[in-house]
Amino acid sequence: MRLFGQPRYPSIDPSGAVVAITGGARGIGQATAREFIGHGAVVAIGDLDVDAASAAAAELGERAAAFELDVTRIDSFTAFLKSVTERFGPIDVLVNNAGVMPIAPFLDEPDTLTDTILNVNVRGPINGMRLVVPGMIERGRGHVVNIASVVGRGHIPGLAVYCASKHAIVGLTETVRAEVARTGVSVSAILPTMVGTEAASGIDIPPVGMVEPADVARAVLHSLRTRRAEIAVPRWIGALATGGRLLPEGVQRTARRLIRDDRGFAANAHPARAAYLERLGRQTSTLTDKNVST
Repeated sequence: MRLFGQPRYPSIDPSGAVVAITGGARGIGQATAREFIGHGAVVAIGDLDVDAASAAAAELGERAAAFELDVTRIDSFTAFLKSVTERFGPIDVLVNNAGVMPIAPFLDEPDTLTDTILNVNVRGPINGMRLVVPGMIERGRGHVVNIASVVGRGHIPGLAVYCASKHAIVGLTETVRAEVARTGVSVSAILPTMVGTEAASGIDIPPVGMVEPADVARAVLHSLRTRRAEIAVPRWIGALATGGRLLPEGVQRTARRLIRDDRGFAANAHPARAAYLERLGRQTSTLTDKNVST
């Protein structure tokens, strides 16, 4: 380990690595699974929708497997990791990707939806790291990737609690990374701008502000190779988010008004968002029922 600068983390070759991905049935998770499979890894896809996870794994071939996973429940996460280890061996890379992104004015957001955002987006990665990192430390190597967002360094009207959850993940990643830095285990955060997934459907975002799941997946793999603490996707958006916060609030407000940063409020009425809202409603109901029953 280096006394100064970034610690010297033991290398992990993607070829043959055991990679566990939460929320891996769709979007960023599925693209990340495909990226790692393409570089020779074996991939465990964990998702609340086990049928969708199974379909994704079948598409990727014999080096992928699907498992049911509710990241908000420690017993479900424990069972997932046990199954993955029995199937593939110790986990080299954990990608905490599962997340939800509802849109609502802060004062109108139902408590049940707020609970879902915080439980999935924040409690999920906490559960994953607390279960996986001890084994990585024991083996002296491992890598955790937390999918955050560029709004973890900023904000967007209509996404107050979502933004709060991503700020939490950025801070969580930075702190856990510092705590385990000398153990051989690295923790990185990926901060994409709006991603072209079902969660972003209906949101009127200019093409320059949108990236694809495959772009984020490549950043995840890049983090394994470089062990960088934080990677924005695209790279320039990170500098923009950081630099913009240094401007006077009045200038920030004018710039935000010019780019119509409140355009997300209209998204829920867009037909393209109907399928995501229906699935999110089912997920919120399922998580609420499960948490009440325990």
